[in-house]
Amino acid sequence: MTDEQSRPRDGGPRWPAGRRTEDERLLQRDEALREVEFIHSDPWRVFRIMGEFVEGFDALAQLGPAVTIFGSARMAPDDPMYARAEETARLLVDAGFAVITGGGPGVMEAANKGATEAGGESVGCNIELPFEQSSNRYVKRGINFRYFFVRKTMFVKYAEAFVIFPGGFGTMDELFESLTLIQTGKVRNFPVILMGTEYWGGLLDWLRGTMMAHGRISADDLDLLVMTDSPDAVVRTVVKCFQGKCTAAEAVPDIGGIRSARPDAV
Repeated sequence: MTDEQSRPRDGGPRWPAGRRTEDERLLQRDEALREVEFIHSDPWRVFRIMGEFVEGFDALAQLGPAVTIFGSARMAPDDPMYARAEETARLLVDAGFAVITGGGPGVMEAANKGATEAGGESVGCNIELPFEQSSNRYVKRGINFRYFFVRKTMFVKYAEAFVIFPGGFGTMDELFESLTLIQTGKVRNFPVILMGTEYWGGLLDWLRGTMMAHGRISADDLDLLVMTDSPDAVVRTVVKCFQGKCTAAEAVPDIGGIRSARPDAV
């Protein structure tokens, strides 16, 4: 470009000779190759994270009342808990709730199966893992995430309750994060229901006998953490809290099959 060519026709300020416009840089292949490394940088990840939030919010904004069900991905279909998760999801759909899971196998598959076969909303929030985990075939509304914390936000934001089936580290992470959110007042009127008294009983004993006994938590911190073996009791608890805005486990003492985590309810 000559000096004359670089001068605007209207006689305005001239573009510096040799300097490329942003459009020119954008359309140059050599510039794109240099920018490949940028898409793996933290500033670029911010846009990816933002995009995942937008996708999740957009997909679930009109979902309606829902319950998130957690549990082990290693649960086999012939395990009694698999059938119990399936039944719990079916009863929740019959009561007017959608079902949200992590979208994987095991308990998640059972819950999505129960919801789908009952004709309800069956949501799967899948996560990218080192080993491939595809969504189970019973997911009707699937969302894929790269980042755990974005996925966890969807579990909490669009749920009226958590139902925690037996599981491992991931399930424990989801359980204690929900308890922390309740303890710190980030979420309210949010029951956390442990399915399986034999599996979870030892944990509740330790929370009361060790953690609370050493003053690390109070009795009030165990509010809304209840345990049962009954899918019917799960649904009655969720419905009662959803309709009546219960704020403590004592608000549902008349529900058969429910055991409060509070020490004075043992």
